[in-house]
Amino acid sequence: MQEGNLTDILIIGGGIAGCIAAISLVKNHRVTLIDKLPEPKERIGESLAPAAQRILKKLNLLEGIKREDIAPVYIKNIGMQSYWGSDQVHIVDHMRNPDGLGMNLDRKAFEMYLRQVAEARGVECVWPAHLFSCELHDDRWHCTAKSEDANYSFTSKFVIDATGRSSYFSSKLGIKRKRYDKLISYWAYMSDQEENQMSTISAGRNGWWYTAVIPNKRRVIAYQTDSDLVDRAKIKSLGAFLSLARDNNKITRILERSNGDICFHGAVAANSSRLDKASGNQWAAIGDAAISFDPLSSQGMFHAMASAMQLKELITKHDIISNCNSNYMDNFKKEYNDQIDKIWEHYIQHKDLFYRQERRWMNSTFWKRRHLLLVEEI
Repeated sequence: MQEGNLTDILIIGGGIAGCIAAISLVKNHRVTLIDKLPEPKERIGESLAPAAQRILKKLNLLEGIKREDIAPVYIKNIGMQSYWGSDQVHIVDHMRNPDGLGMNLDRKAFEMYLRQVAEARGVECVWPAHLFSCELHDDRWHCTAKSEDANYSFTSKFVIDATGRSSYFSSKLGIKRKRYDKLISYWAYMSDQEENQMSTISAGRNGWWYTAVIPNKRRVIAYQTDSDLVDRAKIKSLGAFLSLARDNNKITRILERSNGDICFHGAVAANSSRLDKASGNQWAAIGDAAISFDPLSSQGMFHAMASAMQLKELITKHDIISNCNSNYMDNFKKEYNDQIDKIWEHYIQHKDLFYRQERRWMNSTFWKRRHLLLVEEI
């Protein structure tokens, strides 16, 4: 066993949130980043808001993903067309956005790029390594991790939970996570030759569809519904997934234009959820580990990046790596938890407002659940 690798900050989770946190912190601290996967996997979530470019520029990451000598990491996203509330299309474009156009990412390629940058800038990266134990004593976290052929131990002044919706580190501390709905997403990749189409959202009786073109002439397509409104045992094949689209003319037409294979990836959690608290003594959660958003918001990846940067600023402001005493830590915890609470409140208000705009299927269980507060107010 490797004994007592000393580090200032141990980050658990090598996705977008974890990598952005590591890259932002490594200039002034010793940073260790671990992840259970040897490399990122394919995952849904590719729409990056224009405002994210501010963070990429600040960390000198933007030019790297524009390099012509590597496979394209993104294509420009000119906007969104939605069929929501009526059969008439509603268009929101980024043409006048001061931050420029959005980005439709190859999510796996983007995460691989972030990992490479983290390593190149001096972050100690350990993967695959699965967190096994963690204990705080003598003002230090003592953590162990395991892989198939190695055991690791780390002694750290601060731990960042960037493990996504599982909030794996926080759950080991007994921090509860509240889930506010049952939303899941069934998703697939398919070929597509038209790289600059708008992304599309289209509501249906029991949920809603989303589709967008991404790099390398591919398209992601996803169906969001509640887990108890479908027979998950039956929807395990491409054919079953495609059958869900038959009631949606917009998505059916897109599927009919595909001239290649469709790769079905199954279902993933897409619900709104949050930790009871996002920070504690010498630890904090960022990104989906702290709060996770309904994909309707298109804010998941931006929040992962923004919360990592917010945490970095507070770590610096309160100097908690050098000063772990209770006064510094109490001020840090209060300010960070207040920030997360405000983000959550703002998100819930906008999510509820947008769902209430769709009133065509008021007798459907899916939409009844999302109009419940509106009905009570009436």
